[in-house]
Amino acid sequence: MFQSFSFYSQARCSYTRARVGIFMTPHGSIDTPRFMPVGTLANVKTLTPAQLEVTGAQMILANTYHLHLQPGESIVAGAGGLHKFMAWNKPILTDSGGFQVFSLGDIRTISEAGVKFRSPRDGSMIDLTPERSIQIQNQLGADVIMGFDECPPYPASREEVELATNRTYRWLQRCIKAHQRQDQALFGIIQGGIYPDLRSIAARQLVDLNLPGYAIGGVSVGEPSELIDNIVKVTTPLLPEDKPRYLMGIGTHREMVRAIASGIDLFDCVIPTRLGRHGSALVRGERWNLKNARFKEDFAPLDESCSCYCCQNFSRAYLSHLVRAKEALGYTLLSLHNVTELISFTQRIRDAILADRFTTEFSSWL
Repeated sequence: MFQSFSFYSQARCSYTRARVGIFMTPHGSIDTPRFMPVGTLANVKTLTPAQLEVTGAQMILANTYHLHLQPGESIVAGAGGLHKFMAWNKPILTDSGGFQVFSLGDIRTISEAGVKFRSPRDGSMIDLTPERSIQIQNQLGADVIMGFDECPPYPASREEVELATNRTYRWLQRCIKAHQRQDQALFGIIQGGIYPDLRSIAARQLVDLNLPGYAIGGVSVGEPSELIDNIVKVTTPLLPEDKPRYLMGIGTHREMVRAIASGIDLFDCVIPTRLGRHGSALVRGERWNLKNARFKEDFAPLDESCSCYCCQNFSRAYLSHLVRAKEALGYTLLSLHNVTELISFTQRIRDAILADRFTTEFSSWL
């Protein structure tokens, strides 16, 4: 059905559902499990494509809603699609705009037809339907596109979540009909909130549609991490073995390890660059605020074990100086390190699964 897409499972952990695979796309392959940096507006904030490639990034994300607002999908299409527009010749995934149904709750109205947003730029009305979301994503030209979904908040009543989950399924059926490009893989998003039975029903419905891949959405919207663990444990075993599994909006060390143990392959989160822009670094699972006085005269590398450009060339004292002075270079260096840290972390997990040492090496996170 879809050209140039396939998923191969290479190895499995003996004691968990963790697995190693390769997801093939028209613009290259992704070694799973893998963290994917977020480039909402066709750029991973503060990083050039050349810097991003050095981090080990194999696939990045962009956002349909925000690119529709600016510069507009017609301009991106006129440039030859997202890959040429942003000079990134590796795989790209576009979110559908469904997360904005959750995050922009004060400026949107939901109906069966779709979602109406009031533009934060000029106040005009934006009518985003499942069909329109797919049309925009077809023009943007990413390798993987997402079905338009309704992401309910946390907390929400069972009735509210059930309505959103059922509507997401109906919207996905409309997305499938609207999808026009065989060189783009359409993934479905499983909703269901914190309710295991709703997640199970949604997963089985979407699997019956035989899509190229499946995402677990509606997590990391305010619920405790223990509930995220339970959602993933309930949902993942219901998904096909020969399709990639994507957990949306997750990017902490603990959450990724536990999700990988349940069989998840792909992750994304804004955490690494957001922390970098606020002067913080991810160091072996901890968050360090470089504005802290203890770093002023600390001339050690940020992380002695990290091979990134930041850690190989600059001290904690220099980084502290940059962020205190609000120099843009500081944000770039910290973002470069943070993205490298999360990608390297998932690569270490991959290596451990291949050597059947996953539960031994990452026991403190499980």
